[in-house]
Amino acid sequence: MVSELINANPTVYERKERRVRIAPADVDEYTVEPIDQLEIFDILSDYCIDIKDPEHPYSLEELKVITEDAIELDDKRNYVRVTFTPTVEHCSMATVIGLCLRVKLMRSLPSRYKVDIRVAPGTHATEAAVNKQLNDKERVAAALENPNLVDMVDECLGPSYE
Repeated sequence: MVSELINANPTVYERKERRVRIAPADVDEYTVEPIDQLEIFDILSDYCIDIKDPEHPYSLEELKVITEDAIELDDKRNYVRVTFTPTVEHCSMATVIGLCLRVKLMRSLPSRYKVDIRVAPGTHATEAAVNKQLNDKERVAAALENPNLVDMVDECLGPSYE
């Protein structure tokens, strides 16, 4: 984790109760299954493989950085947009958080999906720059070639044993 905290006392929220997902019994393994908003949220906030905040031992869900309502999905057009809200306006970890969200979805969703990661409007001092960096393929690829950054992302995406 980070040595100097940007937000030393974040507000921690209760986890949202999960709705039960019922899968159809007669599933053809070659049929494309539709994906919904709840499934995307579950990918990003699974109880045992939570995306953790880079500064704190809390999940992004517990800090309300991500919420189910901030996920837009168009399954027919293979498009997902996740809008996240940093805990403070000057959060220096916003790009790392966004990169974690992107990597988690890249690893979990079929490659046909276009993923758009955004900072919620008005919630970050350098919102436009962060959004540009998170959605530029070359910048993301370059970031994922940096071993220190990859280690930080992997730590945030690692299993939680609490």
